Amino acid sequence: MSAETAPESSGRRRVPPALSVLRRRTRMRVEFVDVDGIRLRVGVRRGQGRPMLLFNGIGANLDLTLPLINALDDVELIVFDMPGAGASPALKLPHRFGWLARLTATLLDRLGYDEPINVAGISWGGALAQQFALDFPGRTNRLVLAATSAGMLGLPARANVFRRLITARRYQKNETLAELAPTLYGGLVRRRPELLERRGAHAAGPSTRGYLNQMLAGLGWTSVHRLYRLRCPTLIMGGDDDPVMPLVNIRLLYWLIPKSYLHIVRGGGHLFPLVRANESAAVIKRFINERRYDGTDGQDYYAARGAPADGRLTPLTAPGRTVPNGRERPPSPGDG
Repeated sequence: MSAETAPESSGRRRVPPALSVLRRRTRMRVEFVDVDGIRLRVGVRRGQGRPMLLFNGIGANLDLTLPLINALDDVELIVFDMPGAGASPALKLPHRFGWLARLTATLLDRLGYDEPINVAGISWGGALAQQFALDFPGRTNRLVLAATSAGMLGLPARANVFRRLITARRYQKNETLAELAPTLYGGLVRRRPELLERRGAHAAGPSTRGYLNQMLAGLGWTSVHRLYRLRCPTLIMGGDDDPVMPLVNIRLLYWLIPKSYLHIVRGGGHLFPLVRANESAAVIKRFINERRYDGTDGQDYYAARGAPADGRLTPLTAPGRTVPNGRERPPSPGDG
């Protein structure tokens, strides 16, 4: 699986692991791991219960997922920068999702994770999470798919949104991020774009080559014809104000995956796992920790300011809903 890496552009901002905000603010150990000649920046945070592997969105690095990592405070996590994202050098040639899934499996072997683990993916990372779960069913315990789709057979974003999505500049320049974020991401970011501006100050953008390679990895890819083979319990999360991933894509996954549960985040945009991290983490932790998850979690949490100091989570007046596949959940207090 060895592949040559390409030299990085001199204009790209770098975040050395020793100075990474992740290392300063979390208990995560961040280091470089060589996987068949490919240098990957990997973060491992020890915790309780079954470990969880988290796949990032396109171009995103470890630091961008800091809010969700912190909210999943007691979960053992494995996160890594894809080649060309963050501090992992870009590869000279693009590789498909199947190759990236095998690379991930080899990385887990190197890290000593040989038992089935929970797997989660956000956006582009959700597609890779599907590929991993399908190719390595024996290594996947439960699957979490957030703000993602089944690939090319889903409903694409509007043309003006897609044009903004294909550029890596939003990661590389804060002023570009501030300009594009409200239209591109929707949800809470539409009203409070400063949430991303603050985060952009400590997030190294992807290299142009790395971003292009990630785009090409999913070109023409779809999981529609294989999803019926997924046998692991799967939580599917989507926001109803997501310009990048229209809600019909989330529902398509729910319809096609046999043992799936649907959680819709009311007012959630494309980045709800990050800007509404406490809510997302609460739903995810219940799903991965309950032995017999029934999918009847009707609570929704406002997490922009974080949970109250006593640890209780405050319900919204318009609650989200988690629906088990084939069953409607009972009405929750506050449902209108």
